[in-house]
Amino acid sequence: MLNVNLGPFAVQVSHLLLLAALLVATGVGHLVGRRQQVGIGHSLIDMWWAGLLAARLTFIVVWFDLYRSTPWSMLDIRDGGFTLWAGLLAASGVALWRGWRRPALRQPLLWGLTAGLLAWGALFGVTGALNKATKSGLPTVALTTLSGAPTDLAAMAKGKPMVVNLWATWCPPCRREMPVLAAAQQQATQVTFVFANQGESDITAQRYLSTSQLNLVNVLLDPWKALGRAIGSTALPTTLFYDASGQLVDTHLGELSAASLASKLNRLRTRTNPSTKEQTP
Repeated sequence: MLNVNLGPFAVQVSHLLLLAALLVATGVGHLVGRRQQVGIGHSLIDMWWAGLLAARLTFIVVWFDLYRSTPWSMLDIRDGGFTLWAGLLAASGVALWRGWRRPALRQPLLWGLTAGLLAWGALFGVTGALNKATKSGLPTVALTTLSGAPTDLAAMAKGKPMVVNLWATWCPPCRREMPVLAAAQQQATQVTFVFANQGESDITAQRYLSTSQLNLVNVLLDPWKALGRAIGSTALPTTLFYDASGQLVDTHLGELSAASLASKLNRLRTRTNPSTKEQTP
């Protein structure tokens, strides 16, 4: 999986890999530029902020119709809504501008960025290979329906792409994202949505669903939190995206917005049917 639990904090491994790459880039840039007393730390920070802003703004523009009803959610970057190519272009533009303005910075910046990219690629390849080797398909965890019938994820898949949401009634971000997931389940009928409650009884889960007036299908119980352990995440909410063959293709740690969910569903459809055009759920 792509999540690491650090006490009260939970982060995605991709974030840790990016941090490691930035540290490598800073270190190599410092070594190359130390004779001329040139460091690239400030340039890397500027590239980071420019890339982050451009990636977020581009994502908002693409999915603006879904942000329109809740404009304040545009500021909540925890939904993971970023457009990678826009961020890379903006960061590259800052690097070129800094190198043009300060010739002494060019060599340390070039070597630092090259080392950072190589480090990120190597670490990403290793973690990806380990993830594929250890968790290549749907977890074989025994679950039960609200009525007490035994089942598992493979039985729920039915040859469709699957979205598995790990949640609990005591989790505020789980409750906030639930209407978004409920709406997507009703609209994206070509995708199987499963809501795996973690560690609670059928009475607790059913009471919450009734009180919240949520009409959800495929609500399952995982009283011993076995599914969370199987995928390597103890943080809630966690949402998993599987293709029609049962292969894990994406994860999201934390609250999903309508736009971030639509983006991930679009990628899931594209993987299942490469001819699918970009669309909202």
